[in-house]
Amino acid sequence: MEDRLQEARDRLTRLERRMNLTALRELSGEIEREMAQPGFWDDRAHAQGRAQELERTKEALQALDQLSEALDEAETMWHLAQEEENAEAKEEAEQMVAALERRLEQVTLQVFMSGPYDRGDCFLSLNAGAGGTDAQDWTEMLLRLYTRFAERQGYKVQLVDETPGEEAGLKSATLEIRGPFAYGTLRPESGVHRLVRISPFDSQHRRHTSFASITVIPIVEEEELDISPDDLKLESFRAGGPGGQHMQKNETAVRITHLPTGVTVACQSERSQNQNKINAMRMLKARLHALLEQERARKLEELTGELTDIEWGHQIRSYVLQPYQMVKDHRTGMEVGNVQAVLDGDILSFIWAWLEQSESPETA
Repeated sequence: MEDRLQEARDRLTRLERRMNLTALRELSGEIEREMAQPGFWDDRAHAQGRAQELERTKEALQALDQLSEALDEAETMWHLAQEEENAEAKEEAEQMVAALERRLEQVTLQVFMSGPYDRGDCFLSLNAGAGGTDAQDWTEMLLRLYTRFAERQGYKVQLVDETPGEEAGLKSATLEIRGPFAYGTLRPESGVHRLVRISPFDSQHRRHTSFASITVIPIVEEEELDISPDDLKLESFRAGGPGGQHMQKNETAVRITHLPTGVTVACQSERSQNQNKINAMRMLKARLHALLEQERARKLEELTGELTDIEWGHQIRSYVLQPYQMVKDHRTGMEVGNVQAVLDGDILSFIWAWLEQSESPETA
């Protein structure tokens, strides 16, 4: 426990150094003095920008202060428990340290997220690739993985569209994920994910390899992109369901195609066709905005990750269930042996490793 406390103290010190605690306090005071001056709100655009900067600065300061207080409290609790040889107090101290470690990791992750959309919400789309029914089943497994992960992070998750497979699983699905730093946190997950296992759909119980892709795009403000109605093709269809008495008889689902680019989105999560249309337009704007950003940056992986064929040679991560159990991220080399925990949404360590490697303090 002493080692864990010291490591937490060292990590907090490094975090304060990277965030430049002194400079943050000076910036906060400077903006507050500026806002107190007469005429500050005359230039509304500038004033709003400074107000937002102050809000972010105060959030950062508050997070650091809370971490420092939590660490002091955990250290005090642990030392008292040792002196009194109180097993219950020791257990409570260990729980406090575990919570502190998780919070430290979350705040540290956010420090690496300085992109223009990292603080905002996102759409996460899943598509089955090579592997037939196994790939579609794998896509459904990944849907559960990311739903569990997002919920553990405290995000709001809504399934806005899904296309069932012929036999099992999903051909595709889209999640809307809302919460602080949702896009920045999930952005590293864009890419092809590979699964190796004994296929439950193979009567001879042979080992199969299947693929699915993840694409994460930020949700943009409505006014950021103007789309001409003449460029859109709107279609309505019946929302998918289990059939029978539960079958959707009204055409409430909506599909929108942007004719100049061929980008197509669909939404069937709402009972109202109008609401599905509104949600589909938000998805379309997000995808078109991502394409524009990619074009400006002249590299495909800028926002949505490298969109390649969903098959051999393009995977960013492999999930091996047979002949051994291991999840390996091919970008960072990180390996985790507890595959079931990963499939249950425990992927923060992979995200952290990618962010730390690609946006380290030396390169930030």
